[in-house]
Amino acid sequence: MRGTRPHGAARSLGLCAALAAILPACGSPSGGPPGPPPSAAPGASPSPSLDRLIAAAGDIACGSTTGPNVPCRQRETAALLGQIRPDAVLGLGDMQYESGGAVDFMRYYEPTWGLFRAKTYPVPGNHEYETTQAHGYYDYFNGVAAFSGQAGDRDKGYYSFDLGQWHVIALNSNCEAVGGCGNGSPQMTFLRQDLTQHDRLCTLAYWHHPRFSSGVAGNHTRVADVWQALYDSRVDVVLNGHDHDYERFSPQTPAQVPDPQGGIRQFVVGTGGRDVRPFRSPPERNSEVRDSSTFGVLRMRLRPTSYEWQFVPVAGQAFTDAGSEACR
Repeated sequence: MRGTRPHGAARSLGLCAALAAILPACGSPSGGPPGPPPSAAPGASPSPSLDRLIAAAGDIACGSTTGPNVPCRQRETAALLGQIRPDAVLGLGDMQYESGGAVDFMRYYEPTWGLFRAKTYPVPGNHEYETTQAHGYYDYFNGVAAFSGQAGDRDKGYYSFDLGQWHVIALNSNCEAVGGCGNGSPQMTFLRQDLTQHDRLCTLAYWHHPRFSSGVAGNHTRVADVWQALYDSRVDVVLNGHDHDYERFSPQTPAQVPDPQGGIRQFVVGTGGRDVRPFRSPPERNSEVRDSSTFGVLRMRLRPTSYEWQFVPVAGQAFTDAGSEACR
């Protein structure tokens, strides 16, 4: 079964030519929301020893149909990527609003987060699938009409890869588009086989819709079986987007019971640029840190037996969160 995406997989090099007839200049914004350009050139800064540095966020770029009162801070969060210089960028879905069309990907995402496309490992959000079969998303990351590539196979959108000493699993929480997320589905078959074949000390998984969230969208039971499988395999970290806020949970079981020795630590990082939204009250159990006013990205250093995290805010905003933990 195909599902593993090697580092440096093919980029969508033909997309500019395919869109040349409808865009005045491929890669330059056309009528996009104003804002400062990214302040540093992309490129990987070699990580010491076996460490790897990642940056992650979802819910990123405004589009041509985004309303005029939406903040649209994707340029500022892209500037953070230039400053962090990560080895890999994890895109946590809803990377291009409002419907993930190919034209908007080139007009809005490409001049900002697209500067780091070569090192981006994306997963699709629900807004990408508002374009039929997420064609714009797959055309952008894989190449026009290419079946396989940087975003995995078009009919799957899930894959895995190794990053330093860590194993990393990218999943697709648009379950109806890929044959389900429950036990017995193709994605769950892939996941269980992948976990068996890559039995690492340290493992991270990510997708768009969070299993647990204190945000307005709340918990998503559609990925309950996914969470159980990850917990059974003692996966360390899960990253999600979808709710437009930042939230960190303490390690917990699938039943939301605290489990500091074997639980999964989950982060929701839907702060990539479009907007931020308030939390529900009361918060979910085991929610340790929450912020719904700050745009930014999650910076993580993946060490051979542990990890460190830091929420990095855009210029002019002060909220941050940091910590470290050993792998399980």
